[in-house]
Amino acid sequence: MIFGVYLFRLGHSSAEIGILTAAGLAGATVATAVITWRGDRLGRRKALILLALLWIAGGVGLAFVSSFTVLLLLVFAGMVNAMGTDRSPLYVIEQAALPSLVSDRDRTWAFSWYHLVLDAGGALGALAAGVPIALYRWRAVPIPTAYAAVFLGYSGLGLASAIAYSFVSKRIEMVSTGQVPPSVSPTTKKHVFGLARLFAIDSFGGGFLTDAIVAYWFYRRFGISEVQLGALFFVIHILNALSHLGAAWLAEKIGLLKTMVFTHLPSSVFLIAVPLAPNFTIAAALLLAREALVEMDVPTRQSYVAAVVNPHERTFAAGITNLSRSAFWAIASAISGVLMQNLTFSAPLIAGGGIKIGYDVLLYRKFRHIKPPEEVR
Repeated sequence: MIFGVYLFRLGHSSAEIGILTAAGLAGATVATAVITWRGDRLGRRKALILLALLWIAGGVGLAFVSSFTVLLLLVFAGMVNAMGTDRSPLYVIEQAALPSLVSDRDRTWAFSWYHLVLDAGGALGALAAGVPIALYRWRAVPIPTAYAAVFLGYSGLGLASAIAYSFVSKRIEMVSTGQVPPSVSPTTKKHVFGLARLFAIDSFGGGFLTDAIVAYWFYRRFGISEVQLGALFFVIHILNALSHLGAAWLAEKIGLLKTMVFTHLPSSVFLIAVPLAPNFTIAAALLLAREALVEMDVPTRQSYVAAVVNPHERTFAAGITNLSRSAFWAIASAISGVLMQNLTFSAPLIAGGGIKIGYDVLLYRKFRHIKPPEEVR
């Protein structure tokens, strides 16, 4: 969340911040492509450990490097994610493995609890955004040194994750290491590529709305501190976490696809209204209203993707749909900084919300007749 503010403090322009944000997403995109086609053959547990070790490079780079070119390489290699939510190739493997451990009836709830834990961790991470300023005020620690400590902590979490993944059960594996996974059916390819094209539209809108860009917008527009930003994004992640459970409950009542669309649409309307707010209080309230709804499509979307394919096709499905999302996030993230600098400072928020509304309409029109097994009567 402090990614954009930190880079601004280092003297990087809005355009450079957008490009560095995109570089991290581009690194995740490349890694996701490898996992999509080779992840099951390599072994899911081995892939999880390797990817967790790679993310250490990004944290170390941010802690010690200020050069734009060198940072670009390290952020790419470390797959640094400024989205504020997990969009890494690790996420793809976990998304593919989780449904095989539960029944169809429990699948959406499993994804909801999974994302609740992710967002609870994100909320704690948002609080860490205030650490550099707190260390500066309370202990007179120079701000660059305090930021370096935060990013080294980020790298430490990568190491801890690698150790934790080494204890994951072999039940998550789809095939024995080295084996060629069964082929993907034509029907699955049709559904997955259709969903991927639509998810690309959604992610293009989302690429304008990374936590780094939104935090940077609030920082420049209202002059609030990193401590205030940390508190705001802590509340955001708490709302995101709780909304996942609401999504599972609502999906049982109206279905997965309707839950995805009918919660996502109003969230985009709230977002577009944020730049119109006359002060920080109203802008924050609109953003929080948006965040209470916007993540409800995440566990339902993943449950839906897992439901319309066969179990051995889930790494392919998760990989392709997340690959399209990561690629278009990276493109939009690079553009967002340029738009802020050369068009209007609020352009990313308006463009992102408008694109997401279009995605919701198209998704419902195309897939409303394709139902998961638990919704077939």
